Amino acid sequence: MKAVFISYNQSISFEVQQILNELSVRGYTQWTDIKGKGSVKGEPHEGTHTWPELNNAHLTIVEDQKVSPLLKKLKILDLKSEQQGLRAFVWNIEDRI
Repeated sequence: MKAVFISYNQSISFEVQQILNELSVRGYTQWTDIKGKGSVKGEPHEGTHTWPELNNAHLTIVEDQKVSPLLKKLKILDLKSEQQGLRAFVWNIEDRI
């Protein structure tokens, strides 16, 4: 099993959730209204007057075979909305209860 952490501009929340639904990714934790800045070209998303945008994030644990299709769909979304910002990171899950 793998953990997939997805951080994205809140303006594309519907599209991220739609991808999870399409791939039958049922379980997740979502954070809303979080602050951040991309490491390459991203501008700050801080919810302030100067930088008014904010991010959301999902953390989901999926079977190994779902990781590649999930990342592929997220990459397509990122390319369509490159100015918005989207990143996904994958970790191994050692154990669970």
